Amino acid sequence: MRKRPQDLRSYRWLGVQDLRSFGHRSRLRQIGYDADDWHGKPVIGIINTWSDINACHAHLRARAEDVKRGVLQAGGFPLELPAISLAEPFVKPTTMLYRNFLAMETEELLRSHPIDGAVLLGGCDKTTPGLIMGAISMGLPAIFCPAGPMLRGNWRGQTLGSGSDVWKYWDEKRAGRMSEADWSEMESGIARSFGTCMTMGTAATMMAIAEALGLTLPGASSIPAADAAHPRMCAQAGRRIVEMVWQDLTPETLLTPASFANAIKVHMAMGGSTNAIIHVVAMARRAGIALSLEQFDHLSRQVPVIANVRPSGAYLMEDFFYAGGLPALMKLLADKLDGDALTVSGRTVGENIAGADVFHPDVIRSLDKAIYAEGATAVLRGNLAPRGAVMKPSAAEPRLRQHRGKAIVFGDYNHMAAEVERDDLDVTPDHVLVLQNAGPKGGPGMPEWGMLPIPRKLVKAGVRDVLRISDARMSGTSYGACILHVAPESFVGGPLALVKTGDEIEVDVGARRLHLHVPDEELARRRAGFVPPPPRYERGYGRMFQEHIGQADEGCDFDFLEHGAPTPEPEIH
Repeated sequence: MRKRPQDLRSYRWLGVQDLRSFGHRSRLRQIGYDADDWHGKPVIGIINTWSDINACHAHLRARAEDVKRGVLQAGGFPLELPAISLAEPFVKPTTMLYRNFLAMETEELLRSHPIDGAVLLGGCDKTTPGLIMGAISMGLPAIFCPAGPMLRGNWRGQTLGSGSDVWKYWDEKRAGRMSEADWSEMESGIARSFGTCMTMGTAATMMAIAEALGLTLPGASSIPAADAAHPRMCAQAGRRIVEMVWQDLTPETLLTPASFANAIKVHMAMGGSTNAIIHVVAMARRAGIALSLEQFDHLSRQVPVIANVRPSGAYLMEDFFYAGGLPALMKLLADKLDGDALTVSGRTVGENIAGADVFHPDVIRSLDKAIYAEGATAVLRGNLAPRGAVMKPSAAEPRLRQHRGKAIVFGDYNHMAAEVERDDLDVTPDHVLVLQNAGPKGGPGMPEWGMLPIPRKLVKAGVRDVLRISDARMSGTSYGACILHVAPESFVGGPLALVKTGDEIEVDVGARRLHLHVPDEELARRRAGFVPPPPRYERGYGRMFQEHIGQADEGCDFDFLEHGAPTPEPEIH
């Protein structure tokens, strides 16, 4: 049944005739609104993560106006509510430290204000899951508006991809094959517009996952930020959220085990970021759906990588959009997806993708011409990672997918950063680099340190990949044989804390095995001597983070924010 105006949540603030509602209405009039703006209309909260220092979201101040236009066209009352802006390159030690902060803020902004439905504006790496996690927990009708990828980079006739080409050319500079002038010139050409990274990094991955979950309008996730289709999409989202409120179409209705399975399959086919596993687990747990790492690995073996986008492929997100975008890719996967899953459009996945086509078959490959035969990520287990670790095999040199070598262990990031630049470091291409104390508590915040730099000595010799293991994350734009998210982390005494330089480590991606060749008796002796490091924070949000953060396999959410009894609605006195 459709809601009536008196059924709206905002009616408690604005519709009743008492002293408190008089105060609410008079303050709205103070701003310049009148009764015709809100009377009998859904109040739509626009959660905007724009800021002056967030290039990914630099256009969202204008896009909020596009959303408002759509809300007004559909007979709603739009109110913009700013939220923390997680600028990926600038926020230290890592935006991951603040993903849950954004989730909490989103939930509480919606709960504490007279909001009936929400439009979520974001797209940079942690923003998508943070906004969605908060919206799931709040339970109001919500639609996500992806910020969209930036335009292709250009430098001396070459097409550049943010992140992926940075790592590539930085190694060339470290090897002495690129001048300072070349490097400076590239700096001005690699990021030419507002928008998120245009490679298949975490931003593009999570926006695609949001669409596959049914939380965006069809095709919204890959529209370039600077394309005129983007403001049109935002206005359409504004119109649609008003109807969603009348229909009471909430995340609880949309998010099912089938929709999460769809999202994971799309992630695999896109060659998506390893970071997605943590975020998808966290979003699912907010929705009361348990996801194990084994489910990701099981689905990965069923779905090949068919998006020919860097770092696993050759093209960029702008090419992907004009090749047909996510609906075209999902149509190729139609036999593997649950087409009956409902979406914010009011239609099913199957209905949304029915008219999609691939316009550039080298950008979006058919299943029989895949970039990589299995999906984007593999989950490894063994005595070094009893609760799992993840890897993107398609981005690693084939020789390192089955490898055994001696470890070189770095106790923390600063130790690693100093050692890898030494020309006398005793390292070969067969060594395994191990970084400790970079996980959720150890980082703190699990920074993107997992793509350890290849030692300069090897870079000069032409080596461009070695096996690297850590409890950190890595940028989705990165590539290489990096094993990440080792759980439990070393900071809390996980097996990674017990590894010493010279130990042999074996990796077998096909067998999903990660093994430390040290006798159990020796590991027990080392474990008995382990001394937990002191906490990183003694006060404030950092202390709360350390005391309540979960491990990587749990989604790194706070224990008190997971699905459970709903938070009571605020009393209006």
